[in-house]
Amino acid sequence: MLPPRILLVDDHALFRSGLRMVLAAGIADLEVAEAASLEEALRTPMQEPALVLLDIQLHGLNGLEGIALVRRKWPQALVVILSSEVSPQKVRLAMERGAAAFVSKADPAAKILAVIDQLRQGLAIASGGAPAGEGGADSQPLLTPRQSEVLDLMCQGLSNKLIGRRLNLSENTVRGHVQAVLAALQVSSRSEAGFAARQRGLVA
Repeated sequence: MLPPRILLVDDHALFRSGLRMVLAAGIADLEVAEAASLEEALRTPMQEPALVLLDIQLHGLNGLEGIALVRRKWPQALVVILSSEVSPQKVRLAMERGAAAFVSKADPAAKILAVIDQLRQGLAIASGGAPAGEGGADSQPLLTPRQSEVLDLMCQGLSNKLIGRRLNLSENTVRGHVQAVLAALQVSSRSEAGFAARQRGLVA
């Protein structure tokens, strides 16, 4: 599991602030640094970010041009491109230049957290940014063993606090797993998750 050190590079302060709140709610022990440009990002005091969330449309050097610079400075860091416009050409260019995932800014918070969770666990991400294995409606969602445990306890009606006690996890960590499960199942509530999980045979 990659450490929860994330560098967020976006020239819109309001978007950075909102995404930072989403990340803090879904990732335990999060350490996050912000930058409004690539130049500022490369001067960050953060030591060895594990993930760099990089806006594609930055003033000066843009995100696509900056992937190589980021990877040269932090060879171990995974780059996630953020974009308000998702086109097959941009996704292909980003992946060819070394991005680990491409995420739409219009995606729900749960989906963004799910992508980050998959990357931190070393799991493959499909070219469009969704966790691999989430192709068609009939494909099984890619859940980690821990997410499967959380899903099972969710379906038993346990709250985040009780799930945390059962699995010896913080409530914040459980919340992140729940959001990732909802995104993987492509649902918006715990009751919908239970229904979808039983339909797909993920729980008894």
